[in-house]
Amino acid sequence: MAAVDCRGRVADRTVFAALGWLAGTPLAISVTHGTLVISTDPCGVFGMTSQGHLRLPAPVRHCCGLASCDRVLLAAYPERNVLLVHPPAVLDQLLADCHATLLGGDPA
Repeated sequence: MAAVDCRGRVADRTVFAALGWLAGTPLAISVTHGTLVISTDPCGVFGMTSQGHLRLPAPVRHCCGLASCDRVLLAAYPERNVLLVHPPAVLDQLLADCHATLLGGDPA
């Protein structure tokens, strides 16, 4: 879990180190089912900041309903050079479905 700061930056050196992402690493960002899918891309127009933070552009944050101070779940897949960023709304839905199943009800 990591927080999105007021400038849309996410700082988690452990996750980024596991991916091998350094300052200036070019990235591509897409949104699928409300989750950000971020991967290295030599032609990527996004990149890691000089401080080694991941900056999420405002249009991407707005698309996912992310606000300053929101906490996101980071799921790194180093073998694919991919980072999934799960916003709170996505986590709420995933957990609601899981909990409903565990408690014997139907997912919402």
